[in-house]
Amino acid sequence: MGKVLAVCRSEKKGIQKKDIGEAFFQEDYGMVGDAHAGKWHRQVSLLSYDKIAEFKARGAQVEHGAFGENLVVEGIDFRHLPVGTHLHCGEVLLEMTQIGKECHQGCVIFQQMGDCIMPREGVFARVLHGGTIKVGDEMHVGE
Repeated sequence: MGKVLAVCRSEKKGIQKKDIGEAFFQEDYGMVGDAHAGKWHRQVSLLSYDKIAEFKARGAQVEHGAFGENLVVEGIDFRHLPVGTHLHCGEVLLEMTQIGKECHQGCVIFQQMGDCIMPREGVFARVLHGGTIKVGDEMHVGE
């Protein structure tokens, strides 16, 4: 079981997301109001809080949403779950579709740190059943 620590959104692609506390996740679309939502396999991005904390311990000055993640979750190591894993958060059901991604050209975090965790640690999911996710919600792995 994990706990949602941040729900982040950006209205334009290529900028860092901001923690908005809660959002509605629409079936087969993603987070309503987020620039990356749409009918594709990367509707929602997730990062494990522990990986962000490790990166910050190396001197990175990053806030929730800095890596472009929609959800920051403590207590689940997403990278070690297989594609196809179901994630339940209240009434929302997500299905993991991709692990990692290539950083876009000129990633600010990579320029500052010489590294970025999103290509290794970030995962993506599509929304199978919609609903609201808010900070403090529990997330469960599995059927």
